[in-house]
Amino acid sequence: MSVVAKQVRRLDRVIIRFAGDSGDGMQLTGDRFTSETASFGNDLSTLPNFPAEIRAPAGTLPGVSSFQLHFADHDILTPGDAPNVLVAMNPAALKANIGDLPRGAEIIVNTDEFTRRAMQKVGYAASPLEDGSLDGYSVHPVPLTTLTVEALREFDLSRKEAERSKNMFALGLLSWMYHRPTEGTEKFLRAKFAKKPQIAAANIAAFRAGWNFGETTEDFAVSYEVAPAATAFPPGVYRNISGNLALSYGLIAASRQADLPLYLGSYPITPASDILHELSRHKNFGVRTFQAEDEIAGIGAALGAAFGGSLAVTTTSGPGVALKSETIGLAVSLELPLLVVDIQRGGPSTGLPTKTEQADLLQAMFGRNGEAPVPVIAPRTPADCFDAAMEAARIALTYRTPVFLLSDGYLANGSEPWRIPEVEELPDLRVQFAQGPNHTLEDGSEVFWPYKRDPRTLARPWAVPGTPGLEHRIGGIEKQDGTGNISYDPANHDFMVRTRQAKIDGIQVPDLEVDDPDGARTLVLGWGSTYGPITAAVRRLRRAGESIAQAHLRHLNPFPKNLGEILARYERIVVPEMNLGQLALLLRARYLVDAHSYHQVNGMPFKAQQLADALREILHED
Repeated sequence: MSVVAKQVRRLDRVIIRFAGDSGDGMQLTGDRFTSETASFGNDLSTLPNFPAEIRAPAGTLPGVSSFQLHFADHDILTPGDAPNVLVAMNPAALKANIGDLPRGAEIIVNTDEFTRRAMQKVGYAASPLEDGSLDGYSVHPVPLTTLTVEALREFDLSRKEAERSKNMFALGLLSWMYHRPTEGTEKFLRAKFAKKPQIAAANIAAFRAGWNFGETTEDFAVSYEVAPAATAFPPGVYRNISGNLALSYGLIAASRQADLPLYLGSYPITPASDILHELSRHKNFGVRTFQAEDEIAGIGAALGAAFGGSLAVTTTSGPGVALKSETIGLAVSLELPLLVVDIQRGGPSTGLPTKTEQADLLQAMFGRNGEAPVPVIAPRTPADCFDAAMEAARIALTYRTPVFLLSDGYLANGSEPWRIPEVEELPDLRVQFAQGPNHTLEDGSEVFWPYKRDPRTLARPWAVPGTPGLEHRIGGIEKQDGTGNISYDPANHDFMVRTRQAKIDGIQVPDLEVDDPDGARTLVLGWGSTYGPITAAVRRLRRAGESIAQAHLRHLNPFPKNLGEILARYERIVVPEMNLGQLALLLRARYLVDAHSYHQVNGMPFKAQQLADALREILHED
């Protein structure tokens, strides 16, 4: 009996979404598929999406957890608009995600979970697998639970324990369908369950059973190949990285380049907690982490570390920024380097902890009492979080100021390939601490003035406590220029306020670069994580023959010095944001331009096609 070889079809890109209960291991499944895809050499972008609850109600729509992966043989920018493949572990997962699927998409459903009770729980009056509602899709009914339990019969596991491995069966099946490597996943499972070898063996067995099922079943007649993205990347060593991990590595690299110990004072908060977790693993690099009892204590400890001569960081999300605001103002007054990392999430109040938003820009700019200017920068992609952390450290150390770094949940949890830089490519961030007196009094005696400024940067000296002769007072009351003594003098306060503002205004940042190949009349200006969707939308429009320019801001305070001149060149300025128009408001106020705001605040990133359609309408307005 001869075996007929299955057809292998080549594709240039694929978008896969794994979806199930938050306890079904969809994030782990997606992470493993992503890791193998990265090792294979594809370009990729991911979008994890999960409930805020630790264990959301099983089988309900609010309890659905999903992980979307877009991978390709060429350069891509987003996790994709619409999945080509949906793996639905239960009726809730199907119902929550079916609206995003284009007709003809493949749906792999775990038929074991489509019981009457489970379907009624999400509002299905009849089984969608039988009522014809899925006729426009390529549906693969697979009894994942039953097959997994059957594959693990030889193991001394209860049925409930065996069922937990069904995500690995699904991962094996998808790994076969798309020719993903398997060695890395098996190695990962052995390491993850090293203290429970039977569980490790069971998961590996389920994973292999899923692979073999794809190889032998007649329902999957075709497998797919997506070649490595050989031309998408400059030469170098790459790894897959999430935004929070890249940011953590950027902070460590900055501390090494500055030759300063790294100190993190933080209170756990989604989606910033991963930075605390990661940095706590790197004591060998001189990293000290302090999990404080609350947000105020976290930043207070960090500011104390800055006074003591460390590269100091505090991490949080929007609600935590509100609590830290008084201490950020204190850092402005003390003029000490401090990185305030805000991984933005949906608000207000505690809001949407696991959903993304860009709505903290105005809080970062103005959310303190008095005139308390702070530099603000924002990364554009997960990998770019590394460079943004380095840049935030450069500004903080050079200009002796707290700096806001505005990432968000989309960047923090998403991932993409990252080229690991060579050490010689990293900037030199070393600083010179004050060593002795810096001012001569009228009587000729030499003293240390803690607020005597560098004429170029307006930064005050940084004196490490305990240095003989450099003793000085600090506190939240206004300082006298030069001496740092307490001063209530109106003229001195006016001078100090203006000087602190001038210091921020004078920060040297690179000019804004504009991508405008054919002299367009419309400029799309973005910031932060909108970079991927905006760039993908602009590419689509240009392929359709439209003329449109694009620029993306990293530095939001101060703005690049050429921004006003750039805005004046274009008839229309369009600013897509995941808020209600905060950057657009700043641009209108600063440059008196009629910036057109296009925004959404639904907790999800923009889709490229959605942006392309909106921009096309604006291009063709009279």
